[in-house]
Amino acid sequence: MAKIKVGFGFDVHQLKEGYDFWLGGIKLEYEKGAVGHSDADVLIHAICDAILGAANLRDIGFNFPDTDPKYKGIDSKILLKEVVQLTRSKGYEIGNIDATICLEQPKVNPHIPEMVRVLAEVMQIDADDLSLKATTMEKMSFVGKGKGIAAYATVLLEKN
Repeated sequence: MAKIKVGFGFDVHQLKEGYDFWLGGIKLEYEKGAVGHSDADVLIHAICDAILGAANLRDIGFNFPDTDPKYKGIDSKILLKEVVQLTRSKGYEIGNIDATICLEQPKVNPHIPEMVRVLAEVMQIDADDLSLKATTMEKMSFVGKGKGIAAYATVLLEKN
């Protein structure tokens, strides 16, 4: 019988002019970008935290501290790849991931197929096992006012 574990991840970043906007492993053209120690890819960070949580490996900040200069500006796809390797070293495989991006602008729905392709490749999973969705906050909160971006992710891990 397979053992399963579920994990939940959440991340948030400010949006400001003068920063690149990385989301789901791809760079989007937009007047603002996410602010963070790494490339501030909020979606990848939420997915990492979901995977790490399910595998009982703490969180992204514990594994890749922002006090370590080697992570300054790092491509979050590298962090995701390491998270998946850590998880597999404990004998777990990703069953599926479901994630939601919360953002007013830019519209990300046209970019979701490319994000799924890139992230599935990084994690070496079937694209059908990765569901990405986007929603607005209906002009409410810091996200709704265009000051930030948030992402939520859940993951199912399986161990045979």
